[in-house]
Amino acid sequence: MINYNGELLPSKGFLSPSNRSFLYGDGVFETLKIVNNKILFLEDHYFRLMASMRIVRMQIPNNFTLEFIEDQILSTAAANDCEDSARIRFTVYRNDGGFYTPETRTVSYVIQASKLESKYYYISDVAYEVDLYKDFFIAKQLLSTIKTTNKMINITGSIFAQENDMQNCLLLNNEKNVIEASNGNLFMLMDKVLITPPIEDGCLNGIIRKQVLSIVRKIEGLEVVEKSISPFDLQKASELFITNIISGIEPITQYRKKNYGTELAKEMLNKLNELI
Repeated sequence: MINYNGELLPSKGFLSPSNRSFLYGDGVFETLKIVNNKILFLEDHYFRLMASMRIVRMQIPNNFTLEFIEDQILSTAAANDCEDSARIRFTVYRNDGGFYTPETRTVSYVIQASKLESKYYYISDVAYEVDLYKDFFIAKQLLSTIKTTNKMINITGSIFAQENDMQNCLLLNNEKNVIEASNGNLFMLMDKVLITPPIEDGCLNGIIRKQVLSIVRKIEGLEVVEKSISPFDLQKASELFITNIISGIEPITQYRKKNYGTELAKEMLNKLNELI
């Protein structure tokens, strides 16, 4: 079942051929996680969604309050029997009509819910290898920091990783700095400094990124810095890890010929689980 503008419907045969998100990528979305019938970091998701809609000049409905969106998400999870642990996709798209110039700025939304195996975040012992994806570059601009329904670089990068028997790839901006992985933000530990690219470099304004920054600032003896990361910096790091709302923290174990530890990633994951 999906939630379409507040109505629970079967997902089969739902998409209109005139859907602007399908035709032009004219949509934004949030991926959220539910644990024990509660949405993790709901306020952060809500304000990012509102900011995303403003950036792409969508008309925000009057009923799009925090409480309304929470209710819609939880009712969708209940309809799919996954209130204990669920992955939620909340997509907002501009309504049908027009070509590149839309006939309206009003929006519709679709909520999808699927069950997750685990309520809490965990790190597997499987090797996690990455490399740079250099076929396309992410523009260093505000639009790159939000989740739109145009994710072609992330898609082709993921296929590149799959074709080369790797678990993920790292994306570059148009200044050839490393800004994120295909599915989350990037953190790099160098000596006693944890580094992550600044939002101004074009990386996603991630929800777990924000939580990790907050956690690290409370750890004595560990400094956190937001600054650009060059491909050469990766070889000097002792740890690399990826963050996103579904996996929490995913340590990278190998980049080219360099192997990395996972000690800080595991510590951070424990602290993240304490929050939920």
